[in-house]
Amino acid sequence: MVEKSGKRQGGPEHAPGDPLLWPFAAARLAMDACLWWVDRSSPEPAAGTLPWTTPNSVALELTTMRLRDYTRKQSGQPALVCAPYALHRALIADFAPGHSVVQSLQEGGIDRVYLTDWRSATPDMRHLTIDSYLGDLNVAIDEIGAPVDLVGLCQGGWLSLLYAARFPAKVRRLVLVGAPVDLSIDSALSRLVRNAPEAVYDQLVARGGGNVSGEEMLRFWSKTPSHDDIAVALQKDLSDEEGAALLARFDRWNTETLDLPGAYYLEIVNRIFRDNRIASGRFVALGREVDLKAIKAPVFLLAGLDDDVVPATQALATAALLGTPPAFIAVASEPSNHLGLFMGARTHAHVWPRIAEWLRDDLSSVLARSA
Repeated sequence: MVEKSGKRQGGPEHAPGDPLLWPFAAARLAMDACLWWVDRSSPEPAAGTLPWTTPNSVALELTTMRLRDYTRKQSGQPALVCAPYALHRALIADFAPGHSVVQSLQEGGIDRVYLTDWRSATPDMRHLTIDSYLGDLNVAIDEIGAPVDLVGLCQGGWLSLLYAARFPAKVRRLVLVGAPVDLSIDSALSRLVRNAPEAVYDQLVARGGGNVSGEEMLRFWSKTPSHDDIAVALQKDLSDEEGAALLARFDRWNTETLDLPGAYYLEIVNRIFRDNRIASGRFVALGREVDLKAIKAPVFLLAGLDDDVVPATQALATAALLGTPPAFIAVASEPSNHLGLFMGARTHAHVWPRIAEWLRDDLSSVLARSA
């Protein structure tokens, strides 16, 4: 097993302030403060939203996503970045130069990069489930050409893991970055979900007309990330002109929220975070109970030492659940909070080039490195 660790820097990230936790944190606040709002749903963001950092085209239009194609050469092993679907746009994976997963993979020699650009849920999407997203992910991978290398970010990590277990022959390698899988391991996120009554989440969906409204979450969630919060996430001094531009871009990204389908959201809460069905081997995906031991592909796990959302112990514990031989499991622990794993300049300078190199290596090289 390959391991890299860094010195811990800065204090822990406070989970309630993390944008990826808004749907869960809002439920807790609703429970504590008994605040209710009127039914409302927001439309899919207009074409004038924040532009992408890296040139791309839309390879496929699906119900749940636009498949973004960043390909520079038609030959080579494809990598599909599975972005988190948690109230913010997939721009989290292509945020800015020096802060982009897509760019880091390209600079590391991965010429065929794709990205799941998840759509905001419209009223007619309210009944979509996790199976709907797995099904469209399968269509996207067939379009790209299996087997692919899957790079799952945060909640895109457990979705990638489910896919790899359900269709093991279609995934060559798997990268999981800050991915919550075994929710029996204590974290701010797992505590938050467990402590709220189930009815609170049902009411949250009902108030959104069948969806979870990102606009309402943003309005209701009062803690706006501070200048220092953003600097820690981006791992960058924001005091100069370049920093001011990054700060303004983050503020815009932070306000461009997505709605989540109510059925999908409740499945995440109940089946994954409450019942821990993925880790316990009881999750049914596309009609079949999935077994993580079916995953034999090489796996790279990246965790943040300062990640209070998905602690390093939880992110790295996934290794023990898989059928991948230990020699083909690489791990890295970086001095980073949760958002810094995807957006941080230091993380992109230090560990993402290593991930790209790991994706390019042949299996004999991987084995030699881990010996």
